[in-house]
Amino acid sequence: MVNNLNSIQSILQKNADFKIRDIQTKSGIIHVLFIETISDYDMINKFIIEPLLEQKDQVLNLEQIEKDVITLGVLERITRVEEAVSQIISGNTVLVFDDFKDMLYCDTKKATSRAVEIPPTESVIKGPREGLTEDLSTNISLIRKRLTNKDLKCELILLGKETATKVMILYLEGSAPKKLVNHVRKTLKNIDVNFVQQSNYIVEQLQDKPSVFDTVGYTEKPDVFAARLSEGRVGIFVDGDPFGITVPHFFIENFQTPNDYNVNIYFANYVRMIRWVGFIIAILLPPIYIALTTYHFSLIPPSFLFRLTIARAAIPFPIFIEILLMMFFFQLLREAGVRLPQSIGQTISIVGALILGDTAVQSGLASTVAVLLVALTSLSAFLVPNIFGAIAIWTDILILFSTLLGLPGFFVGFLIFLSHLASLTSCGYPYLYPIGTVNIFKLKDKILRSNLKDISHSFIDEDDA
Repeated sequence: MVNNLNSIQSILQKNADFKIRDIQTKSGIIHVLFIETISDYDMINKFIIEPLLEQKDQVLNLEQIEKDVITLGVLERITRVEEAVSQIISGNTVLVFDDFKDMLYCDTKKATSRAVEIPPTESVIKGPREGLTEDLSTNISLIRKRLTNKDLKCELILLGKETATKVMILYLEGSAPKKLVNHVRKTLKNIDVNFVQQSNYIVEQLQDKPSVFDTVGYTEKPDVFAARLSEGRVGIFVDGDPFGITVPHFFIENFQTPNDYNVNIYFANYVRMIRWVGFIIAILLPPIYIALTTYHFSLIPPSFLFRLTIARAAIPFPIFIEILLMMFFFQLLREAGVRLPQSIGQTISIVGALILGDTAVQSGLASTVAVLLVALTSLSAFLVPNIFGAIAIWTDILILFSTLLGLPGFFVGFLIFLSHLASLTSCGYPYLYPIGTVNIFKLKDKILRSNLKDISHSFIDEDDA
């Protein structure tokens, strides 16, 4: 009706890319409304405008147009102006009729997503190389290709008052616990924000308590996402974000990589143990070194203490300032390497580390032992990149405790660290599972990898579902 057309025009009139095509028929004028920058004009012309022009000499009603004229797969009636505007700004085409109150909308969104590529954050030597994209439909198709299961459910929620961002909840009905699905659904529906641009808007709401450790998992690989759904977890896609969210997420998963499941089980477990050792070195080595060299000289072997004394003879700073200064330099180099263009970022990081390390020793700002310790700590932290930031922060906290109180301070700080980890939960499930919890789940992929045939089970017992 004319009122519908006038209302839509008044709302969208200041948009230069908003277009109206009028088609005269014996049933009155049919108004074709769309936004040309996000709608597929070829589709509109071929499947909407041309068929209507061919029938312009016929008396048409809505049923005939739906059944015989327009042959697009998605064609539905709408009655409210707000619905029509929402469809238009989403890239769809709306038909407004002079003689009918109801309107029709057709799915004519323009496909502008990038192709499926190798994910840069989770590279593998052997195994699937497909990565998620920013397009929600593409991501869901990648998951459905791997999970041809009638129990796979996809629930759509719109978040953000201003953006109306599409958020999809995925889970396997019967495998994912109902209380987990309900918790995720309720949390998302209670999010009251104006804008949702990427997945972190949702991650912060799903975290049970603030922490530098991520209690919500994320991945850029569809095979990993599908595997976690198969285990009984709940996944979330946000339109426009190439990362998929999965909950619950356990601490031990930070030491697992996609490559672990594509290589020999013994080598995979060997590498996993190296990651655990690297984590222990990164979090404990600097504070223990500072505690021993500052307060507890008698615990250091005399030969090493003698060499350490000679190396630090010309250093003007206390040991903890020396270590913190070198760690700060490393963080500067890391940030510079990340922010610079990829073609020169790695070169700058490597050259900068060599120059800074050598210059710091030659100028007397740091000893060779301090440079070696910081380099070893940083390399070890990179073995578990998902918690690199958490390791850096907690290492600084433990260094502070060791500086103030020596080994007793270190033990106090380490107990606080363990208590913090033990207090974390992921959507109600213990974050440290299977460490320090009496809960018994079916999850077979723990500290060491089990056989693949044993891993392929729900991680929750039926009694907990």
